[in-house]
Amino acid sequence: MSLSPKVSIVILNWNGRKYLQQFLPSVLASGYSNFEVIIADNGSTDDSIVFLETNYPSVQLIRFTENFGFAKGYNNALKQIASDYYVILNSDVEVQPGWLGPMLSLLESDKNIAACQPKLLCFNERKKFEYAGAAGGWLDKYGYPFCKGRIFDVWEDDHNQYDQTEPVFWASGAALFIRSKVFHEMKGFDEYFFAHQEEIDLCWRIQLAGYKIYSCPSSVVYHVGGGTLPKGNSWKTYLNFRNNRIMLSKNLPFSKKLWVMPARAFLDGVSAWKGLFTGDGGYFIAIIRAHLAFIKWWLFYQKKSLFPVSKKGKLNGYFPKNVIWQHFARKKRFFSEIVRKTN
Repeated sequence: MSLSPKVSIVILNWNGRKYLQQFLPSVLASGYSNFEVIIADNGSTDDSIVFLETNYPSVQLIRFTENFGFAKGYNNALKQIASDYYVILNSDVEVQPGWLGPMLSLLESDKNIAACQPKLLCFNERKKFEYAGAAGGWLDKYGYPFCKGRIFDVWEDDHNQYDQTEPVFWASGAALFIRSKVFHEMKGFDEYFFAHQEEIDLCWRIQLAGYKIYSCPSSVVYHVGGGTLPKGNSWKTYLNFRNNRIMLSKNLPFSKKLWVMPARAFLDGVSAWKGLFTGDGGYFIAIIRAHLAFIKWWLFYQKKSLFPVSKKGKLNGYFPKNVIWQHFARKKRFFSEIVRKTN
């Protein structure tokens, strides 16, 4: 009788002692026969290491001397871990017993499914979808990410309306279940991103290589969100806008880049000026800095990024219209109103 596939749950920690104390017990009680939990510490300066060594001496610990960010931190950690599947899990996530089973069964059923995510609900409002992934990620034609259950700042209540196990464009890095073989085939996350949207870029490259990304809502987790960089943080704004432009430049075919990139620059400019006129100068400056940083990347640093190994794969979860227009101009608040009625 063959052994069950090995699943390694890897939590990247940076000064997250309070989250480890609160949520690690639920992860250790995941309830699968062949799994391990590994903490990769990204140069924490709090007492995370002492807490783990004192309270969880059996949990494997990988220690880095500096904060490599999400992308490089996970790349460095996963190079050291031999497993059939990785679960990339934020430290501020509460999981349910048996949550691994549905995702494992899904990927075992189809070798072309490379990765999936559980349904992410809000830890503090447990009937609401959570911002960073909800029930699966989509992307519009201008590169704006949105989710089944979350359109910009509108988080829907979960009434099981998005409980379909189906392909999506991207799976959330807050709880990403992925084949180790595919992760390494893609050479992992683009380390130039540091943090934010690296999982969207990875999922895009995975799809272009001919694999599929899925949502698996029969598995449910609860995410605090904003544990490392809170919403409204200028550094977070900078990374999101910079990384989004780099992602588009890398993954779009040349024919689409010719019009998508200028259109997106215009839309980002509108967003920046709106922020300035409403009193958020930090938001304005962050977007300007992001665009300048993209130019710098394009001129000097492209070789530091990971480009698609192929551009032949079919893209699921792609919305061929402008989600901003649908949401803000046409007042469509929910995913089902935007995608199902206009697509």
